[in-house]
Amino acid sequence: MDTFPDRLIAAIDRKEYPTAVGIDPQLDLMPPALVKRYFDQYGQTHTAGALAVRDFTLRLLDAITPHVPAVKLQAAFFEALGPPGMQVFADMLLEARQRGLVVIADVKRGDIDSTAQAYATAYLGNTVQDGNLAAGFEADAVTVNAYLGMDGILPFLEAAKAHNKGLFIVLRTSNPSAGDLQDLSIDGTPLYERLAALVQRWGEGTEGRTPYHIVGAVVGATYPAEAARLRGLMPRTFFLVPGYGAQGAGAEDVRACFNPDGYGALVSSSRAIIYAYRREPYRALGEENFAQAATAAARAMQQELAAVLRPS
Repeated sequence: MDTFPDRLIAAIDRKEYPTAVGIDPQLDLMPPALVKRYFDQYGQTHTAGALAVRDFTLRLLDAITPHVPAVKLQAAFFEALGPPGMQVFADMLLEARQRGLVVIADVKRGDIDSTAQAYATAYLGNTVQDGNLAAGFEADAVTVNAYLGMDGILPFLEAAKAHNKGLFIVLRTSNPSAGDLQDLSIDGTPLYERLAALVQRWGEGTEGRTPYHIVGAVVGATYPAEAARLRGLMPRTFFLVPGYGAQGAGAEDVRACFNPDGYGALVSSSRAIIYAYRREPYRALGEENFAQAATAAARAMQQELAAVLRPS
């Protein structure tokens, strides 16, 4: 059976580009007319917001599915809309998977023992012996925090192995204050490199047809020098690479995240894609064509990456 990296690479090959669109639905950035329609009908309620997000996300999925291999759904923006929002989150995970997209639930969970096992069950599949519960929010992979060490990772790793899923461990992030902790020196080695060694070890023995482990890492595009160092330390680890676009990283910044075989990284862009209708050169399409603007922005990103990763 193909592993998660095998399936991810196959999806990348089909769509020709190693890109993911991040689905971060914020009501104040979504097309005003779309949002107003639901709030006019349902009032100032979570239901109104959730239905607006559902409409927005479904139209995005329809538009981008032919062009990208993967999507990353950020749970927080659905959770902010209460129970109706979480129902839409579950629905959109299913809708994306039914469209053949590789689906990453960006939940950044981190706990231990039975609590971590419950989180793993929610997103990856049942890990309880003789149990028959399906995953409540099933995804192909999840993001996980490792601050609690192996106690916090093992339940996710066991679930990923059992249900043929993947993990992305938060490692070197793209935010400005990342270095407050991640750069701390331990016997002359930065903390993020110590964690890299653990991530590499946790993934050993999980290779499939391709040499990549089911345990990946989140490595931000805004620190290319550190990404290059991590690529050398973790040759069999797939990187999920945020920070492209709205956070300031470009195609040249992500080059170091890839292996010489052209694989090993999935570059994610969220706001720069899904809200492309708000900026040039896509503004002329109008807010009603936000999905087409997102598709155009995703294609532009792919062409930028191709110029760096596959120069003629």
